[in-house]
Amino acid sequence: MSTSYTPAIPKEASFARFLGKGKIAFINKSVGSPGPGQLLLQNKANSLCGSDFAYLFNGNDTVSPGHEIAGVVAAAGPDTRIKPGTRGVVFLMDYCGKCRNCQQGATNQCLHKRADYGFTHDGGYGSYIVINENVFFPIPDSMSYAQGTLLLDIMGTGGHAIKRARLVHPSPASMIVLGAGPIGLGILAMAKIMYGKDFPVLISDVVEYRLDLAEKLGGLPINLNKGSLAEGAASQGFKEIDVAIDSSGKESARRAALDVLSQRGVLIFVGHGEKLQLQISPDMIATERALLGSEYFCYNELQGNLDLYLQNRDYLDQIITHTYPIAELEEAYRVFVGRDTGKVIAEY
Repeated sequence: MSTSYTPAIPKEASFARFLGKGKIAFINKSVGSPGPGQLLLQNKANSLCGSDFAYLFNGNDTVSPGHEIAGVVAAAGPDTRIKPGTRGVVFLMDYCGKCRNCQQGATNQCLHKRADYGFTHDGGYGSYIVINENVFFPIPDSMSYAQGTLLLDIMGTGGHAIKRARLVHPSPASMIVLGAGPIGLGILAMAKIMYGKDFPVLISDVVEYRLDLAEKLGGLPINLNKGSLAEGAASQGFKEIDVAIDSSGKESARRAALDVLSQRGVLIFVGHGEKLQLQISPDMIATERALLGSEYFCYNELQGNLDLYLQNRDYLDQIITHTYPIAELEEAYRVFVGRDTGKVIAEY
């Protein structure tokens, strides 16, 4: 990091446009200037995410998507403390810092959110973005930009879901993760880091590649092509599970998880999507189970996750399986949609 970093900032730069039907083009448009309390970030890496599939297939002509952003500060506006040349990542949600939820640290639940970078404002698939300084988190020079993105949806979302589960079940004996996509792999990895490598984490999917990667990370895989969730859990030696975390968003997965959940167990919803039908008396009252949502994570969790990453970097780096230059973003998404991947990174 250099406090005298003075890059040449172009007037125009390249920004991705998601055209729909899996097509991505690049256009030139003006590079913004940071105002008071703002930073101009030169993007260096962005992780691909299934949340962008709606844009990929249906198109988006308003913003450049990408919400798992790592980059370097190219310029700083007035009243900022972060210096140009500082490397870091971007917290997706531009929180106000003043509302009741922000004052309690729940910046993921801000009542007066100003932006969702990559959704409401340009994100990581543009060459530069202007962000409010409060969402920037510095990373050390020992981390690559690609590694920096692991602090976001992988460690951040995964770790937050486990912390939500701890509110109900502080000392679980077992966990099951529904879906072995990047978020599910992140939950698995964070559970192993937070509870210990011998803590049993079952993980289900239908994609052999992802189940093999999950097993490499220490998970107990359940291939749903070969039987039900309950049958897979039984084959791993478990009749009931204390914590279930759904990253799939599928009603069938949620129902199957509830059916193997122990008394006083907790089911955490991370994946957006479908519904869940409940029979309140047997599903909830008689068993004293709990159902909780888990949305992204809180900004103040980033420092702790950075510390955990630096202690477990070789383990966590296994989740990144594919890297593409930004010019090949369309091909990167084609491969990612095929699901034979872990985390896929686009780099500048």
